[in-house]
Amino acid sequence: MTTDGGYGGRGKGLDEDGCFVREGSLERVPAPFAPVVAGLSARLADRFAPDRLLSAYLYGSIPRGTAVPGVSDLDALLVLRTAPTDADRAATRAIEAELDAAFPQIDGAGILLMAVDRLLGAEERYDGAWFVACLCTPLSGPDVTASLPRYRPTSLLARETNGDLHRRLPGLRERAAAATTAEERARLTRGVARNLVRTGFTLVMPRWGGWTSDLVESAEVFGRYYPAHAEQMHAAARAARNPAAHPELLDELLSGLAPWLADEYLAVHGAKALPPQGP
Repeated sequence: MTTDGGYGGRGKGLDEDGCFVREGSLERVPAPFAPVVAGLSARLADRFAPDRLLSAYLYGSIPRGTAVPGVSDLDALLVLRTAPTDADRAATRAIEAELDAAFPQIDGAGILLMAVDRLLGAEERYDGAWFVACLCTPLSGPDVTASLPRYRPTSLLARETNGDLHRRLPGLRERAAAATTAEERARLTRGVARNLVRTGFTLVMPRWGGWTSDLVESAEVFGRYYPAHAEQMHAAARAARNPAAHPELLDELLSGLAPWLADEYLAVHGAKALPPQGP
């Protein structure tokens, strides 16, 4: 086994067998964010009946223990027993708004919804299921991914997690053109920058042989393999943390780094599988 490149990279988010170690835990939640997590749990119990909500998870900087008061957001995922309804979506939007208003520690809240059958289906095996199994922290209910096989940092995983940037680029450019206020552009810049840094990291993940969710480290690792684009990726990592300080960067990323990254991803890992079409 090795410790730099290839499987078995202890200290790189992998165990001695080269499999992902689940990042985050409730024990790592920083003290200022404990009331936020408690507030989320209380609101979920109030808004979702047990026959509707199967399991709840946290992900992002709060369960990793790296959240910064007033800067970080709250990220959660709810696994429902059946497909999300309009009522489910309305309930989550209400919870997001309530949490954002009640807790100045967070800069917004985002709650994802997914049905358990879809999450555990073949099409999500190397995307949504991997995300929950490796990057999400159980908050309540059973861990629905407990029976899945272990994951390694393979090209297949890279392809199925981020191999669709080329498809998403036109929509991102449309959203950038439609964003007229500084707040809208800052929020979009943050999202685009985060996505590009994570996509750049997963591009090189199999070669590096490990995992990190830290955006600065992700940009550093990427830069070792693509030094010509390292500064652009570092700029994206900075903007993901403080997008308002980089008002012009969004257009630069979408016209420069993003299309190059989309093409390189296709050349190295191929395109993410298209979702199955309905009847």
